[in-house]
Amino acid sequence: MSPERYARIRQLLALRQPSLTVCLEQLYKPHNASAIVRSCDAVGIHKVHAVCSQDPDSPQSASGLKESTMLKATAMGSEHWVETQVHPSIDSAVDVLKQQNMQILVTNLSPAAVDFREIDYTKPTAILLGQEKLGVSAQAKSLADKEVIIPMVGMVQSLNVSVAAALILYEAQRQRQLAGMYKKPLLDEETCQRTLFAGGFPNFKKICDRKGLAYPYINTEGGIEADKTWWQQLQHSD
Repeated sequence: MSPERYARIRQLLALRQPSLTVCLEQLYKPHNASAIVRSCDAVGIHKVHAVCSQDPDSPQSASGLKESTMLKATAMGSEHWVETQVHPSIDSAVDVLKQQNMQILVTNLSPAAVDFREIDYTKPTAILLGQEKLGVSAQAKSLADKEVIIPMVGMVQSLNVSVAAALILYEAQRQRQLAGMYKKPLLDEETCQRTLFAGGFPNFKKICDRKGLAYPYINTEGGIEADKTWWQQLQHSD
């Protein structure tokens, strides 16, 4: 990796917002998931969460989602920059998010919903987005702290899920920029090192993942610092 690419990735990592994320519940259209992941990357989200069915016959099963929808969603290159954590249920996903002290927002057309622009996105925030046809589940609604709505004055009552996600995320970005939250790095160094390796040496990353090798340290010149044993294990044929 060249020093210039190293500097570019470092610049990207310095703007990441680990306290902002989205959680996709049962999305099954790859183009929607892909558009949401791209929007996440654009506003500085480092990790997205995805919920899928436990039913192995379901097209949204855990293996199906991880191997098809979410992999297709990151096929445009975002897989190096936006991590994906898959959960077996909305309960387990929300539990992980609440352990990070995140407020849980759910997009839902209801009398209790508030204008999405009234939310304080400078707080740790997770935005739950539901399936294309049915929206979020009843369980997701019950677990959320607030329901939000995008006001509309036309004949239609809802936007495409990826469009809705982009609108909310850019409002979150606007608020966070005004609050100065993009002015200092927020990611820990271990996460930065993982992203530097994935983005700078994608082919080596695939080999390490396949062989179960630890990722090496990336120095300030963009080079790999690893001992002879690591290089031998990397080059050894399976």
